This record gives sequence, C-alpha cells and structure tokens, in this order.
Amino acid sequence: MSNLIAEKLIIAVSSRALFDLDESHTIFENDGVNAYCNHQVENEDVPLNPGVAFGLVKKLLALNGHNLTNPRVEVVLLSRNSADTGLRIFNSIKHHQLDIERAAFTSGESTHPYISAFGTHLFLSAEAEDVRKVLEAGFAAATILPSSATSSAFPNSQSQLRIAFDGDAVLFSDESERIYKQNGLEAFNGNEVMAAKQPMLGGPFKNFLAMLHQIQLEYPADKSPIRTALITARAVPAHERVIRTLRAWNIRIDEALFLGGKDKGVFLKAFGADIFFDDQQKHCESARQHVATGHVPHGVANE
Repeated sequence: MSNLIAEKLIIAVSSRALFDLDESHTIFENDGVNAYCNHQVENEDVPLNPGVAFGLVKKLLALNGHNLTNPRVEVVLLSRNSADTGLRIFNSIKHHQLDIERAAFTSGESTHPYISAFGTHLFLSAEAEDVRKVLEAGFAAATILPSSATSSAFPNSQSQLRIAFDGDAVLFSDESERIYKQNGLEAFNGNEVMAAKQPMLGGPFKNFLAMLHQIQLEYPADKSPIRTALITARAVPAHERVIRTLRAWNIRIDEALFLGGKDKGVFLKAFGADIFFDDQQKHCESARQHVATGHVPHGVANE
C-alpha cells in the first residue's frame, strides 16, 4: 500500500458546525461572554442537538467501520469555546456516540493556526473569518450555512457518503471564472475551447477530492462507500476541459452535471448530497434549501 493510500483523511469541524448552538450563540451576542459561559456550564449535562454538519461527520466516521484495522478518517474538533465551556461539547459528542478524540479549545481566539498542526484536509466552521484564513493558508475550508432543514431531515438517509462540488474556484482554480466575470460568457467559452486540452490548475478542494478518491480505490467501483459529483454551471462547449483536467489529475468523479446556469438545489436533492461546496452565494442559497451546504469564500466571486 502506498503512503498516499495509507494517509488518513482528517476533517476539522467547529462546535457550531457540528451541533446546534444557536440558542447559546444568541446569549453570547445579547448578554456577553460571562452569560454564555454560565449558560454552558449550567447545561453541560444537556446534550446539544445535531447541527448542519452532524450528518456528514457521522457518515465520515462510519467509513472506519469498513476498515477497522486501518481507520481511514479522523474528525478533530476545533472550537472557540474554552475548555470549561467545551465540556458540554464533549458530553454531547459522547451522547451522540461520535468517535472524536482530539480537540483544540481557543477561548475566543481564531482556530485557524491549528489546521496545519493537525494535518487537516478539510475545515468546516460557522466562522467565516476562520474559513477565509484557512483558505488563504492553502487548505480546503467552507463556511457551513444555516439550512431551512435540520441535518436529520435531509433526504439522504442511505449509508453511502455523497459529496458534491462546484468546479471553478472550488475543485479548479478561478482562472476561467475571472475571464467570465470580466469579459462575459462568449469570451469564457472561447477560452475553454481554445484551452480544452490544457488541464486547469487545482483549486482549494483538489486535495480533499484526491483523498476521497484514494479511499474509493480500496473498494470495487460498485461497492464504494463514497460517491462524488461535480455540479457546475458550465455547459457545452466548456465541458471538455473539465473532463480532461480530471483525467490528467487521475481522479475519478462519479457523476458530472453540466447545468448551464440552472438552479443547483433540485439537482443536489436528486443526487442526495450529504454536503455541497460552492464559491458563489447565489448557488449556496439554492443548495441550502435541500442539502447541507458549505460556502467557499475563495476566488474572484468573493473579492
């Protein structure tokens, strides 16, 4: 087995992404840090309800059940709580039987310095500022958005983990998207036709997708516990460069939807995504009505 295949996929998640801390956060914003701390200590034996990323985390950890001798996934908790107020988070982890053993509590400071130290491949947080800093440091990261549906109400109840990605500025660099923003669709399509055989540079989520692909390679294609999808606003003739880029990277993507600007939400529901990552707020707004959604504040759309 190569070193890459043996490498463990490490996901860092914030407490507000993992659990529903809206009530506690409202107390923090309205009444200050002391009131928040008192509330958490007084309720430390009251388990928190699942948050938007809870279902995804549960399915990620379940991947270890397929390979008990060589666990493939680790989830790390990164929290702006103190260790004292974080006891409620740990008690909730235990209550929900989540196999999370490592954590960092920073007492209000940004958690981003610990991303590299933990060897993280993906960071999920409700704190947009932390997410931006992690992206700037070269790691995959997304801001978990509030959803109109709770994680337990999302449609995908199957055991297979399903993750969907946007293309430009997420899996790929934003080079082509910049041409579209500056010069329009015709110039964008012309560039993509001309550069069809020239692989795009990787975006912030390339390495995360590569790690998922390595886990997939350990299973027959029809028995993989992971299924991935590219759901992009691109259409013909801008499709060819995408296909050739993934081929050049030697990375499998299971499904590819070229929507030509159509609303992504209903397609994500049809795919049954456990989470979807996109750099554009308008696509995230559509997606979060149906599935857990992570906004990737990267590239020209977020400048």
